[in-house]
Amino acid sequence: MNIAEMSIQKIREWVEGADQLSSKERLELSTDPRKGVQAIWRRFIAQENHLKKQQALWEAMTETEKLYWAQGNQYIVGIDEVGRGPLAGPVVASAVCLPADFYLPGLNDSKKVNVTMREAYYEVIMREAIAVGIGIVSAERIDEINILEATREAMYTAINDAGITPDLCLIDAVHLPRLEAPQLSIIGGDGKSISIAAASIVAKVTRDRLMEAYAAEYPVYGFEQNAGYGTAEHLQALRTHGPSALHRKTFGGVKELITG
Repeated sequence: MNIAEMSIQKIREWVEGADQLSSKERLELSTDPRKGVQAIWRRFIAQENHLKKQQALWEAMTETEKLYWAQGNQYIVGIDEVGRGPLAGPVVASAVCLPADFYLPGLNDSKKVNVTMREAYYEVIMREAIAVGIGIVSAERIDEINILEATREAMYTAINDAGITPDLCLIDAVHLPRLEAPQLSIIGGDGKSISIAAASIVAKVTRDRLMEAYAAEYPVYGFEQNAGYGTAEHLQALRTHGPSALHRKTFGGVKELITG
């Protein structure tokens, strides 16, 4: 192949379809004087570096799973929640058990993944996971038992809903005192474990979809945009219309409107 004799369009098609480039091909591309070829080369290098970073992140985020898989633990379940901070809506937890050969580069804490990628990752996780469980605890229940206990309740429900007996539970930050299975609480676990990250994605997508559905029932609060969090617009709607049945009456920003 003589790159110097190829058109820029042909080079672009060839590079985009190539799994890897030889040292000779890299040298020819990097030294080709045409601006169009240099642009193709820069894009290729940028994409290659991006993939390397994703692979390095994947290796770091599978260290815990690999350690316990090697010890014979088949059902390692990651557990995370979404929705501890909002003024309205439920807290949602997910429990996800992934197979040892699962690979989804770019998987990370749901807060670090844009909405388009979250939706795409959600579909892969739901299709390929060994088991997925969901736990949802309402705003009314949060007010009854406090947000920490409601989070734990959602996590217990999610684990039971997964339908398997975990060999080990990896939990983002929270300890579950009534859990019979062995557990490991990891601070910032949704950025350190693929199992917890997967649970984070599932919980986030599930809760966002719930809040979008609630927005049709309670349109004045903008739940489809704020997911129940205390944005300026949400707080103004609360002052204008008062709390709805979905609002957490014990949370600051809401309770003041009730107690006066």
